[in-house]
Amino acid sequence: MKKDSINIAEYTYPLPDEKIAKYPLQSRDSSKLLVYNQGVITEHTFSHIPDLIDEDTLLVFNDTRVVQARLKFDKETGSKIEVFCLEPHEPADYNLAFQSRTESVWKCLVGNANKWKDDPIYLNIDTGSKRLRLEARKTGRVKDAFLVHFSWEGEEFSFGEILEEAGKTPIPPYLDREAEVSDKITYQTVYSKIDGSVAAPTAGLHFTGPLLEEIANRNVRILNLTLHVGAGTFQPVSAKKLEDHPMHAEHFFIHRSSLEVLLNNTGKIMAVGTTSTRILESLYWLGVRIESMSESIEKTLFLDQWEAYKLPLIDKRKSMENLIRYMDRIGLESVEGMTRLMILPGYRFNMVDRLLTNYHQPNSTLLLLVSAFIGEDWRKVYEYALNNEFRFLSYGDSSLLIPSIQPHQ
Repeated sequence: MKKDSINIAEYTYPLPDEKIAKYPLQSRDSSKLLVYNQGVITEHTFSHIPDLIDEDTLLVFNDTRVVQARLKFDKETGSKIEVFCLEPHEPADYNLAFQSRTESVWKCLVGNANKWKDDPIYLNIDTGSKRLRLEARKTGRVKDAFLVHFSWEGEEFSFGEILEEAGKTPIPPYLDREAEVSDKITYQTVYSKIDGSVAAPTAGLHFTGPLLEEIANRNVRILNLTLHVGAGTFQPVSAKKLEDHPMHAEHFFIHRSSLEVLLNNTGKIMAVGTTSTRILESLYWLGVRIESMSESIEKTLFLDQWEAYKLPLIDKRKSMENLIRYMDRIGLESVEGMTRLMILPGYRFNMVDRLLTNYHQPNSTLLLLVSAFIGEDWRKVYEYALNNEFRFLSYGDSSLLIPSIQPHQ
């Protein structure tokens, strides 16, 4: 793979606004499902997916939960300021930040920032049992984000509870509408558990509780991993050269028991969504890198944007064994990591055999990932979806992709 030989202008397609699903369907699993199986396309309803998953498949979900990250403040001057909480800064640990009882500092995007100088802004929150006043102050900048210090009196409410009560759902900008109360439920997978995302892992939005139960009863194993999806997932590639596009970093969390499941897996792995794919492939490369790490080991793993393309290939079992030994050496049952892995056409997949995913924006890194997985046939898939009334993007329909050349062979 030579990133300088890839022209991002070739990874686009016409997407009329009427093809973008602005709202979800009433029933999650009534969405349309395109199956691309080694070059052959068939059309199904998502509720039939249990029939399309081979026995002994390991189905990997991203169980991150979308936080109500948009806070809207009104200044006394009449100006409206929107603060979009991206990720915690102090404390940087997600759990600690959500559990904070009096103050918390976050990296934020700020709408109408030129109307907010050094003065604090306030948001009055009626919790039902108590009226709460949230104060926000800008304290600095980190690249293109502001550092915002939030504080409130009393310890009855955590910052996580304040966001849940007063925040708005961070629906994607291309929906071109305000978030509604219903989005709080529909823009969330039914299996979400771990607070931290500002965008949903949308391939999972099609699953229902009964559907998951039916899948589990068919000798299909399920593994939950966690990667907090950042706002950068919506950032199109605008640079002329791919090496000039800064891939966004996303936090993930891995348990030793999950690595053992991956180590002992003998069947196919189906990733539910590009975020699950990104975790799995990042874990593989981190396991590769650990082979050459020194005795000084950090407790947070980090994979940089192009690092995977410079590392040697090893057996995926060996990679998982390396990660398990690493966790044993630092004496932890779980560890946090960050990945900036950018998957481009020509990438060799080492963990994922099947990919369940929605339809992605033109000129996006997610479309590049799909092309990496099924090659130039991505055009065939997208052309079929456009011509056959499929709904696109986050609230749209999905596709199950099975490549002609099996990964890691």
